[in-house]
Amino acid sequence: MPNVIDRSGKILREEPTPAVFAQEHNDKQHAIFRAVFREMANPRAGTASTLRRDEVSGGGRKPWRQKGTGRARQGSIRSPQWRHGGVVFGPKPRSYVTDLNKKERRAAFIAALSDRFRSGGITLLDAENFDIGKTADFAALLYGSAKGAKKGPKTLVVYGVDESVGEVLRRVARNLARVAVTPAGALDVKDVLRYERIVFTTGAYDWIVAAFTKSPEGAA
Repeated sequence: MPNVIDRSGKILREEPTPAVFAQEHNDKQHAIFRAVFREMANPRAGTASTLRRDEVSGGGRKPWRQKGTGRARQGSIRSPQWRHGGVVFGPKPRSYVTDLNKKERRAAFIAALSDRFRSGGITLLDAENFDIGKTADFAALLYGSAKGAKKGPKTLVVYGVDESVGEVLRRVARNLARVAVTPAGALDVKDVLRYERIVFTTGAYDWIVAAFTKSPEGAA
């Protein structure tokens, strides 16, 4: 069960693990792989481009006659083995977009987040009166001290979609190399797996639980 802490790091209470995240999902490893593959592939621009031998300028004349020179026969100075020649099987503009249906994306996210719940990697932050203005104070909240933030677990802080505290969290976490901040709506499977610990504000936690407690057709 995740602990709820205040701005000083004091544990206020324990929250029960939601039923949707309390189950084991060992059979969803392939779904997690497919979800992460999609999340990493889709942003790729796919604009890398090289010139084939028929696209390189020049080379219209045979460099020397076929026989009698003692050299290997050559048909064009733009063949791949020549300097400035064409590229063999080089990249061309393409789309890396991979599709994954909504039901499988939902199952992968639930499986990944469930693993974080079971390993104790989820903490809740009561950000109702969050007034930390210094990075050192925020590091002390997450790691016990500013020095501990240099070697502590990689932490992702997630704030609610409609919470104004998001800008404050981004500012105080800006200089902490092992801390990242993201809105709940942008959280994906890749983020859940990348960070050892996830700190949800209570608003973000309620939003996530509500979104994934719905039926698969209504979930985000």
